[in-house]
Amino acid sequence: MSIDYTEKGFEENIESELVRSGYIERKLTGESLDEFKQHAIDTVVFFQFLEATQPKQLEKLKRAYKENYKQKIIHRLSKELSNRGMIDCLRHGIKDYGVKLTLAYNKPVSTMNRTLWEQYEQNIFTVSRQVYYSQKNNNSIDVLLSMNGLPIIVMELKNHLTGQTVDNAKMQFKKDRDPNELLFQFKKRALVYFAVDPDEVYMTTRVNKDKTFFLPFNRGNNGGRGNPTVYNDYKTSYLWKEILQKDSLLDILFRFMYVQEEDIKDSNGEVIDKKETVIFPRYHQLDAVRKIEEDVKKNGAGKSYLAQHSAGSGKTNSISWLSHRLAKLHNEYDEAMFDSVIVVTDRRVLDKQLQDAIYQLEHKTGFVEKIEKNSDQLAQAIKNKAKIIVTTLQKFPFIIDQVNEISKGKYAIIIDEAHSSQGGKSARAMTSLLSNKTLEEAMEEEQIAEDELKDAEDRILEEIAKSGQQENISFFAFTATPKPKTLEKFGTPGKDGLPKPFHEYTMRQAIEEGFILDVLKNYVTYKTFFKLAKQIDDDPEVGSKKASKAIARYVSLHPHNIAQKTEIMVEHFRQVTQHKIGGRAKAMVVTSSRLHAVRYKHAFDKYITEKGYTDLQSVVAFSGTVDDNGVPYTEAEMNGFSEGELPDKFHSDDYQVLLVAEKYQTGFDEPLLHTMYVDKKLDGIKAVQTLSRLNRTCKGKNDTFVLDFVNEAEDIQKAFEPYYEVTQVEDTTDPNILYDIQTELDAYQVYAEEEIDEVVQLEYNENKKNPRLQEKLNSVLDLALTRFKEDLSAEQQDDFKSACSKFIRTYSFVLQIGPFADIELHKLYVYLNYLFKKLPKHVSDGIDLADDVALSYYRNEKVFEGSISLQSGEDNKLKPPTFGAGSSPEEEKERLSSIIERLNDRFGTEFTETDKLSFDQIKEDIVNNEDLAQKAKVNTKDNFKFSYEEAFLDVVIDRMTTNEKFFMKMLEDQDFKKTVMNFMFEEVYEEMVTK
Repeated sequence: MSIDYTEKGFEENIESELVRSGYIERKLTGESLDEFKQHAIDTVVFFQFLEATQPKQLEKLKRAYKENYKQKIIHRLSKELSNRGMIDCLRHGIKDYGVKLTLAYNKPVSTMNRTLWEQYEQNIFTVSRQVYYSQKNNNSIDVLLSMNGLPIIVMELKNHLTGQTVDNAKMQFKKDRDPNELLFQFKKRALVYFAVDPDEVYMTTRVNKDKTFFLPFNRGNNGGRGNPTVYNDYKTSYLWKEILQKDSLLDILFRFMYVQEEDIKDSNGEVIDKKETVIFPRYHQLDAVRKIEEDVKKNGAGKSYLAQHSAGSGKTNSISWLSHRLAKLHNEYDEAMFDSVIVVTDRRVLDKQLQDAIYQLEHKTGFVEKIEKNSDQLAQAIKNKAKIIVTTLQKFPFIIDQVNEISKGKYAIIIDEAHSSQGGKSARAMTSLLSNKTLEEAMEEEQIAEDELKDAEDRILEEIAKSGQQENISFFAFTATPKPKTLEKFGTPGKDGLPKPFHEYTMRQAIEEGFILDVLKNYVTYKTFFKLAKQIDDDPEVGSKKASKAIARYVSLHPHNIAQKTEIMVEHFRQVTQHKIGGRAKAMVVTSSRLHAVRYKHAFDKYITEKGYTDLQSVVAFSGTVDDNGVPYTEAEMNGFSEGELPDKFHSDDYQVLLVAEKYQTGFDEPLLHTMYVDKKLDGIKAVQTLSRLNRTCKGKNDTFVLDFVNEAEDIQKAFEPYYEVTQVEDTTDPNILYDIQTELDAYQVYAEEEIDEVVQLEYNENKKNPRLQEKLNSVLDLALTRFKEDLSAEQQDDFKSACSKFIRTYSFVLQIGPFADIELHKLYVYLNYLFKKLPKHVSDGIDLADDVALSYYRNEKVFEGSISLQSGEDNKLKPPTFGAGSSPEEEKERLSSIIERLNDRFGTEFTETDKLSFDQIKEDIVNNEDLAQKAKVNTKDNFKFSYEEAFLDVVIDRMTTNEKFFMKMLEDQDFKKTVMNFMFEEVYEEMVTK
């Protein structure tokens, strides 16, 4: 007899495991099946549950409804399920004829209340196989899990050994399951639908024909897709052995699931509809939240946790769930483990989503306090021990003086996008404000006797003690792209002593599961070839690096460069991008400066107008005001609407291209974003964050595209690889480097030890608001400032400032990551913080070469097209953080002609001096064409262009004998001809009109 390898065998194994864990095997037949087909409720089990748990309530309804009570109750239940949804009814029960009926009992937090415990134990979990649910046909579902007669989970099973996989199960939900059938109606009955085979699991909370959207529900396999091999078991057995176990399912129903509402807006930002989504946690979200909670219960407050979760992985929901659970977390003595949970975020969307989610979980307002006004509101919320506080990091320094007014407690601090919310004074102010540590404890830790400390040194020691990890504060940080210092501050030490994420959902797994798109799959790089000419007779000596940078900026801002790239981008968008995502696809142009963004906005508008395109419109995003040759520009003025409206406007069908300069490159979620045009140097974490704006999925979006004018494919690959799987560091920061920097600073003899002590005494003076202290502070600092200006050369001044900055940044970071108490270093840190602000800004001499050089030749050429592959492995570790440059060598001087020659060698092409002569000849011939000159004077530029292009070709043919190679290239290479023709058009027209 052969092994049963069919779906039936798969079903039996799942059922037997669930029955073994406490489920009841339930076969729906006869009258029970008929009633199930009619109501999508197992009425027999439902009334069995009511009779066992609420006999008095049931008796009241029997008296009211007489012998018809079952039909009346089921009718009332069905109406409530239709109006409020299954989740709300399960959590809060229903009312019928003045009687409150509870539909399910969650597991009590403790066994102290025996009644609650007994009610919880009366929940009836059933598993039914091959359920014929329809009154219209003979369709059946493989497995149905119900609680107290109410359908919760539907599973369709497939088995590779029968030639079918999880994809067939997904297709079955889409093709064979009618969303109008009561069992599948959104929110009203079953809450989640699993497609399962022995290897993988996918889920959806809405059956909607071909629009059904499945999410992966896999554990991950060594950083990639799927699930690891399990000895003597299915790879997917975690689903029924862990997730669907009774207590786990109750936990999900009562403390995870909720209905998310999203406003649908028109092009004017007006709300025209609402979209609802039932949120069921994905495996990595459930796993992370539960594991963190378990570890906190075990170890108490005082630890740090880092969750490295891929972009687009639902961090907002993960943060919402974690904050709610931490706020409700109690220890074995039924004491709250945290007085307040503080969520630090810059995302406005998180505020509303978190409030909505927790209101549904908690069913009461005021549980979440959003700090919208000022820092006083934050101080008051902490004093009042608000359960969940949502704020920005920047508000903490303003309440640091109220530290003694805030009653001490235990705090959970959740940091959204940890890479941008962890450093500097704001983070230290937050930690110091909430720390419970006292001076006595700090002295005991450092084994210092009271008589060993002078004046302000006790305050310094306390300040040091209140920095970094605190016994009463737990940190929970979320990011997709942890920097080395993020890992050091929030990571968990591994066996090798190096910090690692506590939990991860990798970019690789997200891509392989199809949850996010691979933004490197369709990548094209262009290289710009140009040749420069010196415009002046002199050949001055200029700083080599500064001149090269100035020339590169000159080329990048040159109208011809911007116009050529604009044409490439607009035409690519219209020919390719515009037809993606059902005609709704959008693009982002990443520019290298605010001035570039302004110039590109003008170029886009001009080109689109000249071409008469009506199906393409751009918007621009940059901060502040940009001065372009004396003309000021702001984002709002250029777009015609306010900055706050931009995300909604761009999402509408009115705008297709977003031009950005350091805005919307992180934290911007626009699923319709399909294409990115990059005209900026990107490396490291910036490259990953910027390009990841494309990776969000939506219906009809199957790929992305990047056209990069600046970066090499190899550099982008190198930037992404450390974040493809679990991010690791080579080593950690050595605090001893502070002594090396101190030695370097001391050697300049800018400050004296007694001056440092004076500043420290002023800093820790009890009456810091006394205006006379500021006079004294400035007079002390001026002593060092005089030495700095008089005794140091320009080069030494730069070096001192660099070392000073490095010391401040390094000390500030070291203070946060570990116990490092050195009072003398802290004094120097306090002193340098003040001195650094008084040192001359000394903006290095910029070089303006715009009038000294000219762009002679220009061409864009495609150099790479394809997929940038990422490799798994452990060779992609990040180096520990660095905190500034050391000494900078004096810049070498070089003749301008030499710099131009070197740049031409690097960026030039096969142009020769003869070619330059040929350019001049063509231009001279055209300018001297009297017939053409007459046409230029009586026609618009656009009309003149037709005559110009005809004359251009005639001149090329006439001149072939003087430089046959050059002119043959002009005739054979259409791109080359077009480049040359367009390049000189403006000059020719201007000369002819003014001649």
